[in-house]
Amino acid sequence: MSENLTEHIEAIANAYEEIRLIAQQVIVGNQPLIEGIFISMISGGHLLIEGVPGTAKTTVCKIIARLIDYNFKRVQGAVDIQPADIIGVRIYDRTKSEFVLQKGPVFTNFLMIDEINRLTPKTQSALLEAMSEHQVTIDGISYPLADPYFVIATQNPYDAEGTFPLIEAQCDRFMFSTTLNHLEPESELELIRRERAGELDWGLYRDRVTPVLGPADLKSMAAAVREVRVDDVVLAYMRDLVLATRSHGDIRLGASSRASIAFLRGSMARAALYGRTYVIPDDVRALALPVLRHRITLTREAAITGITPGSVIHEILDSVEVP
Repeated sequence: MSENLTEHIEAIANAYEEIRLIAQQVIVGNQPLIEGIFISMISGGHLLIEGVPGTAKTTVCKIIARLIDYNFKRVQGAVDIQPADIIGVRIYDRTKSEFVLQKGPVFTNFLMIDEINRLTPKTQSALLEAMSEHQVTIDGISYPLADPYFVIATQNPYDAEGTFPLIEAQCDRFMFSTTLNHLEPESELELIRRERAGELDWGLYRDRVTPVLGPADLKSMAAAVREVRVDDVVLAYMRDLVLATRSHGDIRLGASSRASIAFLRGSMARAALYGRTYVIPDDVRALALPVLRHRITLTREAAITGITPGSVIHEILDSVEVP
């Protein structure tokens, strides 16, 4: 079993490296995002991205979906989108004399929801069941979703015009979150050079790139990741980080138990990406921001004084003893 696990973990690390290198041919920067997407996929979670427009979020997702041979669909958030536009609707078929399901874009392997916080709260809530239970209910009938099933949602900064902030319960459904900013000066220059050379054409890139993995491969990888060893002291470290968010003076609402699960699954997946059959504290620390940032709510006083979730998480990392 140990030799088989080692072989599986090496295959995961090699596949990730191949995907990362191929993606670099058209993606400038955003390497942490590629890692975050891969970790989310093989740990069975969903990813929330916050960032300004024009940071290649959609392009990254399309490339990853292409390299993993996923059925990819995208929904553009807008205030007039209704729940039925996402999950589907049952319509009456006169030829069959019965109601049939007209599936919405949620029936896919890889769903990207662009600007989720431009959707109304009613439409946002339609995604909760799909994300947590991998099924949707239409007219009292439950329909299973594809397996594997993965959601990435992007949102604009909360102070952007025309947005509806996600409630805490919905943010908690995302296993990880990340933020994207504009490129650094050198990366911005490299982007311009590649555009001038015609290297950023998505159509040409899609046609010349073949999938590296399939859905069955990813399911096999997910099974191997569950065998990664985690010592009790590392488990206790995950617990201590989560508990610290519940007692910190600047936090009004600390992380839920889903954060503990995200730490465990994510750190096991990250260990596999780096070719290890065991989790180390650095895996946990690397995931602290993605796991906790969207799960904590600061007190009003802390927010007014300019304290951010990121600064509080770094403070917790410095204060909790590392095993």
